[in-house]
Amino acid sequence: MSNATAITEVKNPSPSARARIQAFGGFLTNMVLPNIGAFIAWGILTALFIPTGWIPNEKLAEIVGPSITYLLPLLLAGTGGRMIAGQRGAIMGMIGAIGLIVGSGIPMFLGAMIIGPLGGWVIKKFDKSIENKVPAGFEMIVNNFSIGILGFLLMILSFYVIGPVIESANNFVTSAIKSLVATGFLPLLSLINEPAKILFLNNVIDQGIYYPLGMQETLKEGKSIFFTVASNPGPGLGLLLAFSVFGKKAAKRTAPGAIIIHFLGGIHELYFPYVLMKPLTIIAMIAGGMSGITVFNLFNVGLVAGPSPGSIFSYLALTPKGNFLGVIAGVVVAAVVSFVITSIILKLDKKADEEEDFTSSIEKSKSMKSEGKQILSSSLVNPTSNTISKISFACDAGVGSSAMGATTFRKRLQKKNINGIEVKHYRIEDAPKDSDIIVVHKDLYERARLSHNDKKIITISNYIDDPNLAQLINELEEK
Repeated sequence: MSNATAITEVKNPSPSARARIQAFGGFLTNMVLPNIGAFIAWGILTALFIPTGWIPNEKLAEIVGPSITYLLPLLLAGTGGRMIAGQRGAIMGMIGAIGLIVGSGIPMFLGAMIIGPLGGWVIKKFDKSIENKVPAGFEMIVNNFSIGILGFLLMILSFYVIGPVIESANNFVTSAIKSLVATGFLPLLSLINEPAKILFLNNVIDQGIYYPLGMQETLKEGKSIFFTVASNPGPGLGLLLAFSVFGKKAAKRTAPGAIIIHFLGGIHELYFPYVLMKPLTIIAMIAGGMSGITVFNLFNVGLVAGPSPGSIFSYLALTPKGNFLGVIAGVVVAAVVSFVITSIILKLDKKADEEEDFTSSIEKSKSMKSEGKQILSSSLVNPTSNTISKISFACDAGVGSSAMGATTFRKRLQKKNINGIEVKHYRIEDAPKDSDIIVVHKDLYERARLSHNDKKIITISNYIDDPNLAQLINELEEK
């Protein structure tokens, strides 16, 4: 084996199981985060107007049920479908989601996070199978009827099959976790939560399990402890306070600043390098998490929505009436326990920390997070290249003239034996950011420039046979 080959293999290892799970968590996060504002709006609505809320209002409380049943799952499904196949994927995802919603008796958050990407995948595969096979001028009818027919089939499948299966699985998980609550073993979840955070797997747990369960419980009870079991900022606060007092060198200098970003800003990743530098402190994080959950449980408190980011401000904003004492106590106790145990660990550690130790921990933390991101990004976007690999035809709606222009241009490339260039059609604002060239009608140039000022834009007068298109063909042929 040559040295070059050896180096390549070292630099491109197979993704670890952790990285793959992390990438999955990143996918869930990218589906949820754009819609967090809607979840918070629902949480505020619930906290204010349900019978046990701050200002009960029977009429406004009528919005709570339909919002959690229809609005939030449809938003998730639409976002998941769009991540896979753009606007067509979003439509397919929402069509499939309505079958789930009507065919089940619970809020279909988990179902929406499955059916949305599935709908996007179905239409993406279909579009790929008919690429370069649709006669010019028939693009719009094929595009519309393909979504109509496939969406209809997915809706029926969701109603009769996918929805009941997901509901059964959801009921099983809910029963299992409720058993932990009833037996007092809920704090044991910290044995999973805290190590998962350090490995950047917290999004899988939060967005995939706790948040959907929390929303269901909130609809019935007006709050849920599930929103607090993995997001409590107390353990991280205690750890960073201990490093601020008993840490050494770089760790001690940086910990106070990290406290502000972690506790007030809600970015928990700031404390991960400190745990990686002193792995034994994971004990403090687990103990802090367990103590916090214990206090939340004793006070019978919860939040009305998922706190994202996990800031103390988010916690207080989403705390319902009568729960402030218990919520604050859970955060404070978790911080105290974590602080005490971390302090003991740091005091007993006689090793003199080097500047490089903390720097190495930061780099390790970044590497662990980026590994999952790389897997996720490689599965959603095309790799970039210095050559022209993507040409986007764009028009006002993205389904008429631009579709015909893209079909005709692809066929001209085939006749010239020019391969490896993706040619698709979009609404102007939806043209992908990784497009090498965007083709628009000359009257739409200013509009295209507003959304794509960093792209090469070619203007034409005729989407089928235009001198500028002929010149582009010649340039591509020369390359």
